[in-house]
Amino acid sequence: MDSLDQPLGGAEFAPKRTYLNTSACALLPRRTVEAVTALAQETADGRAGGAGSFDVVDEARASFARLVSVAPERVAVGSSVAVHSGMIAQSMPAGAEILFPEGDFSSLITPFTVRGDLKVRFVPLERLAESVRPETALVALSAVQSADGRTADLAAVRAAAAAHGARTLLDATQSAGWLPLRAGEWDYTVAGAYKYLLCPRGASFLTVTEEAQDGLLPIHANWVTGEERWVNSYGPVRELARSARRFDEPSAFLSYHGAAASLALLEEIGIERIEAHDKGLAARFRAGLLSLGHRPVMDDSTVVAVPGLGHRADALEAADIVLSDRSGNLRASFHLYNTAADVDRTLDVLAG
Repeated sequence: MDSLDQPLGGAEFAPKRTYLNTSACALLPRRTVEAVTALAQETADGRAGGAGSFDVVDEARASFARLVSVAPERVAVGSSVAVHSGMIAQSMPAGAEILFPEGDFSSLITPFTVRGDLKVRFVPLERLAESVRPETALVALSAVQSADGRTADLAAVRAAAAAHGARTLLDATQSAGWLPLRAGEWDYTVAGAYKYLLCPRGASFLTVTEEAQDGLLPIHANWVTGEERWVNSYGPVRELARSARRFDEPSAFLSYHGAAASLALLEEIGIERIEAHDKGLAARFRAGLLSLGHRPVMDDSTVVAVPGLGHRADALEAADIVLSDRSGNLRASFHLYNTAADVDRTLDVLAG
């Protein structure tokens, strides 16, 4: 295991504050800032070919695919989890039962609840697998809960869904980038990339299995979703892409030029190394909190929440330590650019 005294990524990061808030938004690597800046300047100068490159978008698609162990043909690019979830929600038949954990993130849930003609059911996270029943059409959940960092029993959920013939939707926004993921084990996965994937906001990924693809309506089909990309500018698209690219949104090039750089960095370091580093820091923080008499949520997650301590977030920010207050929880979220010194400094401030 790498030393927790040193960040992963080296000179790619130089934060000016103690930043423990990746669950809200990641720090951008130096190479990512350079890629976005270069494209912005080229566009201002009159870039040949317009405001970006589809080849770079496809580099990001392929890099993400490798990180989550699927073929690039199973990955669609977009702008947000809400848009991906909305497409899945609009594809569900009227009256279908959708099962969620209580308190999961709004962008995953709301696209289904606004339909008005779906049966939406909520159960405690720890009872999710046992709550799947024959009439359940889709089980949707986050791998890591945003509010408190709890992780789900993913294998049990998949097994229960398979036993009852339900589709599965996994939101990996709080996990992709530090927790190894085999996206092909789920019918759909969604991942907002501006957190642990280190990408600029505006990049988001959807994976769809071949078996689930036919049941998904490409409700925002557009000129880039054709099997032949450059022949569909006018009139209806002649033929939708045979791959998951049929679900692409038109790319936000600045975001995706940055995403290609960020995802390449994650591949260079390796998700398993990042997982060990992040979990090691989180475990050190939990141990320190317990020694101070606080009771954090105990989970093997890089996200650490302390119920009832959210009010301390402002005082910590005044000390140049950035965390979040989520539903009354003080939430710290560790990533590859953090070190043991960040943990210890935060504990010192909390100790007064």
